[in-house]
Amino acid sequence: MASEEASLRALESLMTEFFHDCTTNERKREIEELLNNFAQQVGAWRFCLYFLSSTRNDYVMMYSLTVFENLINKMWLGVPSQDKMEIRSCLPKLLLAHHKTLPYFIRNKLCKVIVDIGRQDWPMFYHDFFTNILQLIQSPVTTPLGLIMLKTTSEELACPREDLSVARKEELRKLLLDQVQTVLGLLTGILETVWDKHSVTAATPPPSPTSGESGDLLSNLLQSPSSAKLLHQPIPILDVESEYVCSLALECLAHLFSWIPLSASITPSLLTTIFHFARFGCDTRARKMASVNGSSQNCVLGQERGRLGVLAMSCINELMSKNCVPMEFEEYLLRMFQQTFYLLQKITKDNNAHTVKSRLEELDESYIEKFTDFLRLFVSVHLRRIESYSQFPVVEFLTLLFKYTFHQPTHEGYFSCLDIWTLFLDYLTSKIKSRLGDKEAVLNRYEDALVLLLTEVLNRIQFRYNQAQLEELDDETLDDDQTEWQRYLRQSLEVVAKVMELLPTHAFSTLFPVLQDNLEVYLGLQQFVVTSGSGHRLNITAENDCRRLHCSLRDLSSLLQAVGRLAEYFTGDVFAARFSDALTVVERLVKVTLYGSQIKLYNIETAVPSVLKPDLIDVHAQSLAALQAYSHWLAQYCSEAHRQNTQQFVTLISTTMDAITPLISTKVQDKLLLSACHLLVSLATTVRPVFLISIPAVQKVFNSIVDASAQRLTDKAQVLVCRALSNTLLLPWPNLPESEQQWALRSINHASLISALSRDYHSLKPSATAPQRKVPLDDTKVIIHQTLSVLEDIVENISGESTKSRQICYQSLQESVQVSLALFPAFIHQSDVTDEMLSFFLTLFRGLRVQMGVPFTEQIIQTFLNMFTREQLAESILHEGSTGCRVVEKFLKILQVVVQEPGQVFKPFLPSIIALCMEQVYPIIAERPSPDVKAELFELLFRTLHHNWRYFFKSTVLASVQRGIAEEQMENEPQFSAIMQAFGQSFLQPDIHLFKQNLFYLETLNTKQKLYHKKIFRTTMLFQFVNVLLQVLVHKSHDLLQEEIGIAIYNMASVDFDGFFAAFLPEFLTSCDGVDANQKNVLGRNFKMDRDLPSFTQNVHRLVNDLRYYRLCNDSLPPGTVKL
Repeated sequence: MASEEASLRALESLMTEFFHDCTTNERKREIEELLNNFAQQVGAWRFCLYFLSSTRNDYVMMYSLTVFENLINKMWLGVPSQDKMEIRSCLPKLLLAHHKTLPYFIRNKLCKVIVDIGRQDWPMFYHDFFTNILQLIQSPVTTPLGLIMLKTTSEELACPREDLSVARKEELRKLLLDQVQTVLGLLTGILETVWDKHSVTAATPPPSPTSGESGDLLSNLLQSPSSAKLLHQPIPILDVESEYVCSLALECLAHLFSWIPLSASITPSLLTTIFHFARFGCDTRARKMASVNGSSQNCVLGQERGRLGVLAMSCINELMSKNCVPMEFEEYLLRMFQQTFYLLQKITKDNNAHTVKSRLEELDESYIEKFTDFLRLFVSVHLRRIESYSQFPVVEFLTLLFKYTFHQPTHEGYFSCLDIWTLFLDYLTSKIKSRLGDKEAVLNRYEDALVLLLTEVLNRIQFRYNQAQLEELDDETLDDDQTEWQRYLRQSLEVVAKVMELLPTHAFSTLFPVLQDNLEVYLGLQQFVVTSGSGHRLNITAENDCRRLHCSLRDLSSLLQAVGRLAEYFTGDVFAARFSDALTVVERLVKVTLYGSQIKLYNIETAVPSVLKPDLIDVHAQSLAALQAYSHWLAQYCSEAHRQNTQQFVTLISTTMDAITPLISTKVQDKLLLSACHLLVSLATTVRPVFLISIPAVQKVFNSIVDASAQRLTDKAQVLVCRALSNTLLLPWPNLPESEQQWALRSINHASLISALSRDYHSLKPSATAPQRKVPLDDTKVIIHQTLSVLEDIVENISGESTKSRQICYQSLQESVQVSLALFPAFIHQSDVTDEMLSFFLTLFRGLRVQMGVPFTEQIIQTFLNMFTREQLAESILHEGSTGCRVVEKFLKILQVVVQEPGQVFKPFLPSIIALCMEQVYPIIAERPSPDVKAELFELLFRTLHHNWRYFFKSTVLASVQRGIAEEQMENEPQFSAIMQAFGQSFLQPDIHLFKQNLFYLETLNTKQKLYHKKIFRTTMLFQFVNVLLQVLVHKSHDLLQEEIGIAIYNMASVDFDGFFAAFLPEFLTSCDGVDANQKNVLGRNFKMDRDLPSFTQNVHRLVNDLRYYRLCNDSLPPGTVKL
């Protein structure tokens, strides 16, 4: 090697060149290779030590430290002990000498390298590692450095990464736990000393008992006068150095709290001190002073102080998030809550809403986030524990939470607080359900708070009260299928609904009058409608009036959604009790929808069409959607009305139909048209009134759909209207005997509906006289798409209904099904058409296979099996992209339905289905990395085994009696073995979803059919599977599934524990490369003979971890090392 000085200069120039803008990627690769080769040389670390002490170049220092890091973490085992001693002594000296002048990222990296040595060598070879850290902390000059070392030690040693043996990990954790008490004592001391040193108690006496603070809600919480007095002390002004030391100490505490158990080591004085620092976050004065004085130094100070508050809250939240609280720690918790609520009170203390909001705006955003996290943890984890303490005033806490929620400066902050209220309402609901006797007492305690919450949340969604904030919400961009405005409204309405569940009468009487007010404005628009040349116009033109109308319509739309959301609380057991309220709502909704349809507000001209027209359409659509939400209530009313035969119900339904019918037209906007269609579907499917089909408005819709000359609706609307008409004719009427269902008449009507819908489709069928009509391909595709989408939907919606409904449905569809089968071969090369046809057949198989009958079903399956030759499958999967794969997947789904069918009917198809899977589909997809088709194929194989077990294992009662245990005869063994082999291969592929699915299938077959116990599996496959699963764990390729893999290995091994311990494990270890004989013995010895699941899986994970660790160690030894 060249001299150290020359090497340093060369390295500096290389580093400068590497990071220079003009250096090409090619040259960078050369430099990188050169540096890697240098690092690999034995003794390179001596040069790096010289570089570190002699250069000021950041890049060179970083490179040198990386060389050390690599040496310690990957090659330490092979470093001579003399060199190790030298490194252990030199690096800390270097740190001590230069820590003040080094850039912070170099200093932190050097600390990490020293801690890495400790991780390997402490306490045996590096006994003063931890004592050195404690000494650094105790010496004022090096306190910050000691704290950085301490935090790094906590991060690297408490939860170390892979590269240590399990025994070493456990040893390190125990060693650290022994030090916890000392460390926490030191940290408490540092924080208290700084606080006391800067406190100015003498200058500012505590407030007198008569001053404002003493009458506060929570003064009764802070029973001990000393803690109250302490918390009223003014917050000290810290110098920069103290500020820095405190922030490091708090960061250490937060990390320590993340892994140490709650215990007496966490003393009351430590908790109190942390709370003192949490007050820095709510101290707006420092920030104000900083901004008033203007200097950048002061601004930084203000931010730093806020940061101390954030760090202190992080410590508190780490403790809060622990669910397991020892008895002796509960009192500490109570004290923590008391002190945090003191802070909450401080933040929200003011009767003037504006000042509370502006105070929250002044606080650091991260502090508010941490504080909200604290409140969420309090409600979700600890409320049930704390509520029983008589001295804890929950209602007063809710008052503070209320103020805090409704003065949040950001939308995100408000959402987070609404989440907390949702948690609280869920807690209350489950508490009441578990203690029904106390229901009244619990509700009385919280009633005022809930009513207040409800009113305020409702105000927040209305432009009338909250216009400025609501206008900031984005209603254009979709995120997770909803806009910001929709999310805001949805979360608010969830809170409203939860309050409604607890206090139905209050909630209704709060909401309905508000809805009523906005409805008056909407219903009053009629007087402003004037007829103009081109149609109707809304004669409201003044800008202010238009703005007010816009706000009122937006509010009406939101309140209609609120009323719809509450529909479920009027049905079921409470139907009779809340009947009159629900009737009032439904009558209003019917009136509003009819009014909108009659005066055609959706087609009206307005002064501001870009704003008011969408508003009017939205209100109309929301009124239909709200009415649809009451369809279950209408269904219940329908069965009551059937007994009493009330005219009132008939009027409600027929008026609703009068409101719907004008909207089912191609001239109506999509949003409104679809709302009307969905309401029609609900009337036909959920309510099912007997007289529905005889209402003139329904007959009008029926005629427009079957009329060939009428214009077709958009696809989605057409499907919905046809579904509604079909359901009207097919679904049995509730509360009527079979003899009064009028099936004959309904059957004729249904046949004519389907015949009209599939008129064009039937004309495509080649016949003897006209072998193939010359219709252009694109037109043909449109006809097929339009017809099959409607027919498939009709079948899907009838599939769970009574046999009679399905019979009628199939009679009407029979011809269309035969046409589809006849057309199928002609379109086998058009994957988009095949896809739609197979979708239709899949739905038929799922819903109507009994009605189709065995001969015809066999004909369909045979046609498919003939069409999907190996060539056709390869073309679909390999050359037609995702549509082709979808076609094959649908075909396999149809076969899944076939193999699941009980009885003997479809059993003759099993050999050809298995052959298709294993000889035709599997070879095409086995080696492809793409997951397409694989999931469906393996599901089909699983269903084949699961539902046709006796096809492979013939079990006779006699055999099981004679032998005592059933050792079944095996049939079709080659096919069974091939399927199992395919499952085994799938575990060697990277796709984690397929791995998880197939592991689940094997485990299910074992649970249900004792797969692992079968002789063929036990003797020829069991340990192959265990081996594959262990290798997967060792390679860390499917780490997310560690737990599932561990359990599967246990279930397989438990079939033959003796064989596993005596034969498999030694064999597995013998075959492991990269570890020597001695290490293999240690691995074998450490795998205890436990036969219970938790111990066994722990042993498996230990084996895997230690095997990886030994390989890492062995790779790090210099070549030619002799191991004894």
